[in-house]
Amino acid sequence: MTQPARNQQQPRKQLRPTDVKRLNRDWRRRTESRLGLLVESVTQPFNMGSIIRSSAVFGVEHLWLAGNAIEPTHRNVAKTALGTERLVDWEHAGTAADAVAAVRKQGMRLVAIELTADAVPLHEAPLDGAVCLAVGGEDHGCSAALLAAADAVAYIPQIGRVGSLNVAVATAIALAEARRREWAGPPPAGG
Repeated sequence: MTQPARNQQQPRKQLRPTDVKRLNRDWRRRTESRLGLLVESVTQPFNMGSIIRSSAVFGVEHLWLAGNAIEPTHRNVAKTALGTERLVDWEHAGTAADAVAAVRKQGMRLVAIELTADAVPLHEAPLDGAVCLAVGGEDHGCSAALLAAADAVAYIPQIGRVGSLNVAVATAIALAEARRREWAGPPPAGG
């Protein structure tokens, strides 16, 4: 059966708020894996607000802050977070080692998003089950202590002439990949 030409179809309409809520509820039902996020030394309010918003969108269970990361309560974070800061549980865990210990206490595997010699492409990273992604500060990335403690390191393949992404954008991509991988797998038992 052939599809009618685009101009012969009904115009596309954006979903109404109630339809969006229904759509999101359906995706939540398909989501079982635990997902955490460790943010080390991200200091720019815009970046932290965007990271928090992405965390809320992708169902991050808990957000651990380390180093001199700006806290979600900072007034300028709220400008980008747009109220989502109240939807994500968070704590400032102290040092990278303290944050890693808190992640381990929750039974999560730690995958750092960073460019290292042993990093694997994000689409090959071990993102199944209970996993906590880790990102580092805008200028220097993840600290040596955080990288040493990580179970794995993954990078986001890039083909352009720029060799890095903004930390908030990289975080959103990594969180989306973790969920995409879960959603692309076989349906959960009984579902």
